[in-house]
Amino acid sequence: MRFQILGPTSALGEDGEPVALGGPRVRALLTLLALHAGRIVGGEQLVDGMYGPRPPEGVANALQSQVSRLRRALGRDLVEFHPAGYRLVADPQDVDARRFELLAQQGRQALAGGDPGRAATLLREALELWRGAPLSDAPHAEAAAAALAELRLAATEDRVQADLDLGRHRELVAELSQLTAAHPPRERLRAQLMRALYGSGRQAEALTVYDEARKILDEELGVEPGAELAAAHLAVLRADPALGAAAPDTAPAARRRQGLRAQLTSFVGRAEEIEEVAARLRANRLVTLIGPGGAGKTRLATEAAEQEPGDVCFVALAPVSDDAGVPGAVLSALDIRDAPPTPDRLTVDPATRLVTALAGRSLLLVLDNCEHVVAATAELADLLLASCPELRVLVTGREALGITGESILPVAPLRLPPPETGDPLDYPAVRLFADRAAAVRPGFAVDAGNAAAVVRICRALDGLPLAIELAAARLRTLPVSDVAARLDDRFGLLTRGSRTALPRHQTLHAVVAWSWDLLDESEQRLARRLSVFVGGARPEAAEQVCGLSEDVLFSLAEKSLVEFVGGRFRMLETIRAFCAERLAESGEAEPISEAHARYYLDLVMTADPRLRTGEQLEWLVRLDEESAELDAAIRWATASGRPELGLRLLAHCACYWWMRGHRVTGAHLAADLLTALAFRPPPGMEEEYVMCVLIRAWTGDVDDELRARLAEARQLLPAYSLPLRLEFLSMLLSAYTGPPGEYDEVYAALIDRADDLQPWQEALSYGGVGFLLQSVGRAAEALDNFERSLAAFKAIGERWGMVMTLSGLGSLYEEKGDFTTAVALADEALAVATELGAETEIAEALCRRGDARLHLADATGARADYLRAAGMSRRNGSTETLAWARLGLGQVALFQGDLDEAHALLVQAREEVPADWYSAEDTRARIATALDEVNARSAATPSADPSSKAVSEPPAGPPDKAVSEPPAGPTGDPSTDPPGEAVNTPPPGPSPGSPPGPAGGTVSER
Repeated sequence: MRFQILGPTSALGEDGEPVALGGPRVRALLTLLALHAGRIVGGEQLVDGMYGPRPPEGVANALQSQVSRLRRALGRDLVEFHPAGYRLVADPQDVDARRFELLAQQGRQALAGGDPGRAATLLREALELWRGAPLSDAPHAEAAAAALAELRLAATEDRVQADLDLGRHRELVAELSQLTAAHPPRERLRAQLMRALYGSGRQAEALTVYDEARKILDEELGVEPGAELAAAHLAVLRADPALGAAAPDTAPAARRRQGLRAQLTSFVGRAEEIEEVAARLRANRLVTLIGPGGAGKTRLATEAAEQEPGDVCFVALAPVSDDAGVPGAVLSALDIRDAPPTPDRLTVDPATRLVTALAGRSLLLVLDNCEHVVAATAELADLLLASCPELRVLVTGREALGITGESILPVAPLRLPPPETGDPLDYPAVRLFADRAAAVRPGFAVDAGNAAAVVRICRALDGLPLAIELAAARLRTLPVSDVAARLDDRFGLLTRGSRTALPRHQTLHAVVAWSWDLLDESEQRLARRLSVFVGGARPEAAEQVCGLSEDVLFSLAEKSLVEFVGGRFRMLETIRAFCAERLAESGEAEPISEAHARYYLDLVMTADPRLRTGEQLEWLVRLDEESAELDAAIRWATASGRPELGLRLLAHCACYWWMRGHRVTGAHLAADLLTALAFRPPPGMEEEYVMCVLIRAWTGDVDDELRARLAEARQLLPAYSLPLRLEFLSMLLSAYTGPPGEYDEVYAALIDRADDLQPWQEALSYGGVGFLLQSVGRAAEALDNFERSLAAFKAIGERWGMVMTLSGLGSLYEEKGDFTTAVALADEALAVATELGAETEIAEALCRRGDARLHLADATGARADYLRAAGMSRRNGSTETLAWARLGLGQVALFQGDLDEAHALLVQAREEVPADWYSAEDTRARIATALDEVNARSAATPSADPSSKAVSEPPAGPPDKAVSEPPAGPTGDPSTDPPGEAVNTPPPGPSPGSPPGPAGGTVSER
């Protein structure tokens, strides 16, 4: 079936006969659907096109009724219902309007390609599809009808051009005379008429046409003739021979650049964005660059406009004070003057004058900084794009225009380097700083001495180009290190921009204040409250803490005050700092901060028990996302005189921090909190207080005050009591204060409290008993308990417990001399710890595997494991594991005969062992034994070069065995192992997660 809408609407069946459609509403409905054939048309759009601005009551039912009538006329399958509207099931090429557009485009391409004969044929075929006024049965679709009419006129001009190129000058004069009379300001038609007249031997008349055109353009629009008409006039005056055969507009005309300023600085770091803007402009007629103030939208638009091959007009909207001034600003940028007033001339509004002036012109119109007049800009852009088919528009602002056909391109800040990077100049933010700094301080360059400060400046300023340029300008009077140090007061520091810049671009504060002032009251309220989130917020968190609906949050995102990244709404730090000042001024800082802290207390109390279940991976990721917020909430509670709130937050973060290896941060937060508490537990919060003391000891930095508090911990909580609120305290308490008693006592407690244990505590207790049985030499029973513990942890899906138990099994098999199995168990522990993302446990598993590998004489593999474990332990503050790794590296050096390196590493390990870690005496004993062996070998070969030492000599043996005792071989039996192949069996290293016994009782591995 074919559809005709370029005139009265009709539908033609397969036989070419018209289909009876019915009344005017049905025809209007078909017109609108056919205009968008193959695409869904929204119900509101259909209602507007059928009924105009005043639809009848019950219009939804009326629309459904017309759809039913149309389905009866065409067939039900041709009009589909969708939740978003209705769709005419038809190939767009079966609609005359769409076929016209395709043929016109093909004709234009043929004309540009130098094939006027084919162009004329295609364009005539296109124009023959017209049967009258377009969309005549949809009287309320004026904009679409006007666009089609403009396309028809442009296609007529193209067809005339093709005929002129074919030498049909005489036969075109009459037609062109009628066309110019109907469209007086149409410059291309007048240029074509001049050419037709000249080609017909009528030069004087051709010049008269030009004079008439110049007068009309001046009086009605206040403009001079454009490049094409002026070129035709000059060609006639010169009697250019080309007028008889080729169109004047086939010669390249000079590009017009209106309103574009020549740039005084280099353009840095936006090569990809420039290409993206150009690609968007090729594919779309309306492109909007959005982003926060100072992101570089104007400069990007300017550079893109400079690379535009055709005409460009750049319109600065920043000086425009209200919506009414937008069309006038565009007229002024286009150099269109007001027509002189006369009594008989009607006043033409600016928008209409723009439509007339741009209707036949190919132009890129740049509307810059429209955020304060966004509604008027959107209205004007929509009108011009609908009426001027050769026009394209590039817009910049803090928010999108929000009109159909808009392609939105966010302009992000410049790419930033990480805090530590090899070459910071690989990143555009740093390159921009270096470029602008060199301009104010000749000879400045980013080098090893200042790179860290430059990176710190760029990161603190979020990579915002304007802020970076303001910071670089400060180098006139300050060294770069001082600029970096003073950025806590960024708004006071960055105050001296270019004198010729707009006032809002002369200081960083003014840049953000401009955006702030454009917000309504509710948006400002949410923006200032949202600054309490240091790392952004999920929508539900922002809504609950800030007390405003998420619709306001979405509005802030649309206005570039916040960005939506990874499911969170985040503020750039510069915007957050500004909003935090507004929060302080409002008097709301304290209640909002408390709401923030209590929200995250609820979150961590919900998450904490789930970290010890099969859901732990999901909840670890969730807490990773909120880690900065948790830290900030604890800091605020501590500093604001609410230590009990901070204590509860910190206590429920302990398991998360332990599994993620956040020891240093946790210890510092705990230290501040203990000081605020004056080292006294609040009534009824003994568990939380003890947890805080234990967390404070995580880094191994124990002073006399903390040592006394650790001793006090056992008195505050009875040895075999079950924590009521903090399940994870079962493990930590004994890990830092040692096992509560002997095996029989512990085992009896386990039996006595078995019914009270939760699944995780029960699994933990089996592991603790396993370590205790191992320590008293009951290996078979220990093995049974380890296996029960591992099975229990697997049953609840708790990976941290699996790693701990696999570590215990590994140490048990090491004692038995089965180092191959020990390596396999360490591999399994490493795989589970890696899945968990627990760096401390990964480092421990590496040390455990390194021990077993060294026993198997794999010194290379062992050294690699120890080195990796040392690096991870340094990062997360696990000093006991770091000491273990150093001990292992020393034993590798001893095994390889490098006595000097072994001695240095072992001494370093001895210094790193935490003094108050209860199981550290085993590590110190191993270190002492290894050092004794180093000294003994050095004494035996006082003049030997270290490289001459035999590489097959074993590392130090266990501390509880005499140095002279023959080393055990792989079987553990000195009588059966061949000499020279045995490797002493070092005891297991210190385990930061020394597995706890029942009801809070942790048992040492040794």
